[in-house]
Amino acid sequence: MEAKKQAKYDADLYLRLSHEDGDKAESDSIANQRELLMDYLSSHPEIRLHEVRTDDGYSGVNYDRPGFIQMMEAVKAGEINCIIVKDDCVILELNSESPENTGLCDVSSVF
Repeated sequence: MEAKKQAKYDADLYLRLSHEDGDKAESDSIANQRELLMDYLSSHPEIRLHEVRTDDGYSGVNYDRPGFIQMMEAVKAGEINCIIVKDDCVILELNSESPENTGLCDVSSVF
């Protein structure tokens, strides 16, 4: 019998968009980000999904976002060791400080 492969990473997916999409409960871009990242996860059995964090309608110019704060608390508590985003603009807006320079993370694009 083949041993079940252990997950190497416990990950949160992080979704963010600055502008809300009309009167919808969730913007189309957030839904698209979720679908893209869930597709990515489905082809990476070494990654176990811990939580999907969403900050829809929050600016990326600072870290004062509920989903982001909860995610960082999970990192500090050792609950997760991986954060998956569509691109690094989800963490910070382009005109903000680079994530590499904040000490927040090493940014690698997978798409």
